[in-house]
Amino acid sequence: MTEPRLSLQTPAGPRTIGAVTLLAVLALALSYLLGSVPAAAWVARARGVDIRRVGSGNSGATNVLRALGPGPALLVAVFDILKGALAVGLGGALGLGPFPATLCGVAAVLGHNFSPFLGWRGGKGVATSFGVIAAAAPVVGLVVLVISLATVFLTRFVSAGSILGAVTAVLLALVTAQPAWLSGVVAALAALIIWQHRDNIRRLQAGNERRLGEPK
Repeated sequence: MTEPRLSLQTPAGPRTIGAVTLLAVLALALSYLLGSVPAAAWVARARGVDIRRVGSGNSGATNVLRALGPGPALLVAVFDILKGALAVGLGGALGLGPFPATLCGVAAVLGHNFSPFLGWRGGKGVATSFGVIAAAAPVVGLVVLVISLATVFLTRFVSAGSILGAVTAVLLALVTAQPAWLSGVVAALAALIIWQHRDNIRRLQAGNERRLGEPK
């Protein structure tokens, strides 16, 4: 007699643990590759600019805004947000459950920050992290967006808006009683954002952080 194989019931039907694990690994890998698509670098290159050699050298929407203007920056920002949201959606579509699906979003953020297409460099993951949070907890994402944009509008410091948005996301995840695993994921994304902004924090403390729209 053959031993029965342990299986899991998912929205797509019963699957063995091995099949679910393989599917999860594949989803994480695809999410990482999706996140690693360097929209900022490619949009800038189409304009004859190497985004890594101008401004902060960061492959993100803010550097594109300063180098190329609002149109290209908006395109990059929307694409980067969608990378995070689509990665979460991919995990959900494959029936992996909320936690693994959200981890797919985290993989996309890591791909954005450490892209193999840019020599393991990239952006700071703010827009892509927002896409993940908005897909996993829409109310939290909406409030974070409002607070972040308001901070940038009032201070003209994009870094301040990003950092305050990250802290707000963690607090809101706790206040709105999100599942413990989701609060943990949000906290991890916030910590990564703050770490990626460590140089900006030092400049803010020293009073020489560049404001949005301020000439070089």
